Amino acid sequence: MKYDGIIATFGEAFLKGRNRHRFTNSILHAVKRRLAGLDRLTFVKGPANIDIELHDTDPTLVIEQLDFVFGIQSYRFYSACASEIEAIKSATLEVARELEGCGRSIKVVAKRSDKGFRPSSPEVANIVGRYVAEHSAVAVDLENPDLKITLHIQRGRTRIVSRVIPGQGGLPIGVNGTSLLMLSGGLDSPVAGYLMMKRGLAVDGLHFDSPPYTSPRARQKVFDLAEKLAHYLPSGKFAVHIVPFTDLQRAIFEQVPESYGMTVMRRMMYRVTARVAERIGCALLANGESLGQVASQTPMSMLSINCVTTMPVIRPVACMDKTEIIDIARRIGTHDISIRPYEDCCTIFVPKSPATAPRPEKCDEYESRFEWEHLINACVEGVETVEIEAGKPIRIDSDTSDEITELL
Repeated sequence: MKYDGIIATFGEAFLKGRNRHRFTNSILHAVKRRLAGLDRLTFVKGPANIDIELHDTDPTLVIEQLDFVFGIQSYRFYSACASEIEAIKSATLEVARELEGCGRSIKVVAKRSDKGFRPSSPEVANIVGRYVAEHSAVAVDLENPDLKITLHIQRGRTRIVSRVIPGQGGLPIGVNGTSLLMLSGGLDSPVAGYLMMKRGLAVDGLHFDSPPYTSPRARQKVFDLAEKLAHYLPSGKFAVHIVPFTDLQRAIFEQVPESYGMTVMRRMMYRVTARVAERIGCALLANGESLGQVASQTPMSMLSINCVTTMPVIRPVACMDKTEIIDIARRIGTHDISIRPYEDCCTIFVPKSPATAPRPEKCDEYESRFEWEHLINACVEGVETVEIEAGKPIRIDSDTSDEITELL
């Protein structure tokens, strides 16, 4: 089927009242940026959608790029003809004949933005539907059709929509500011980053690095996950802030009782993350914590950990089953990277019996036993920032690349 264009319909941005133009302009900007390499396209922004005229461009190439744009609810593929009843009948018949032999039924619906067009919308649908039924082997079913063909009648041109696929939904990235994501390398945090971006947040990543306890392979995982997430950002670049965590982590597990070690470690991570966020201008923290998944993610653990910062902490996957998280990870291309068997700092020094209901006052008591403020300062001052561009993965060294290639 040859299509003349694609109507990209806005999702929640359409509901934003007087601020709507800010959201829709952001979507249009993102769409044009993603499609910059397809120079034959033209764009017309309406109040509820963007009309992308293909000019013989393969629509598959367009959708492949737009699948990284948030704020679009659906893509409606259309063929165009003159806004004359005979032209509409012929063009709709041509669309319907693509279904001959498929055993699929259709329903024709008409919508007129040109209210001066005659006959009325119900009459057009009736005339065109009967014409298709009389001149093709495609059944018309007004109650339960397999396919709805919608005629958008405008002044001078009618668009015949015959295929609709869902978009990413959400809000355009950047309209809600920037968040700092605690990016561990596991399954959950990259999915959390994706979901934050879907809600209109630009995202930077922060990773805690603990050599020699963690290997360059763990850092490589994070770089590769960042490259996948970079595709969704309007800039095409994802910044990863690497925190040198070895000295602080070692001090924690030398000075704090084993059962509270993980809780205190997470409290220190929150302190570091909040300070880095303030430094780079992020108003929110985010992570991949999932309620009840591990000892540090019980309600009491979250209370004891979260109380060290006043900065809002968003947990997009907190109420998801693991299977739901895995499904998203597979869809966005992070799953196979996350399951590489290289430990990060959260999976080393894991106590045999971690406290599942730690108390904040006990955490304060254990932290008072050692000087940790200067260690946090060293973490913040030693942050290394690496910017990773979509389509240009960074390889740490040839040995790491060879090992990962074998895994794949």
